[in-house]
Amino acid sequence: MNQADLIRKYVLDHYITPARQQNQTTIKVVASQVHSGLGLHARMPAVCGALDADSFLDYARVTLVSRSGPKQSSTATWVFMLR
Repeated sequence: MNQADLIRKYVLDHYITPARQQNQTTIKVVASQVHSGLGLHARMPAVCGALDADSFLDYARVTLVSRSGPKQSSTATWVFMLR
């Protein structure tokens, strides 16, 4: 499994799935929290790239509601609607 896949799986396991279990309809993901949670060092572009990819939307069965912050920044934030 490559790093992008590991990042996507982490977000699915730690954000998306728990939100579904709590019957939430949307979830907010912040790049710095994912980066920190995975114990990464200087891999913010990888985190942002993995979550910006259309393949993540299909993989996690979510729809992008909004994306804010710089393209490859710790402050990049996504709001996803759970399908």
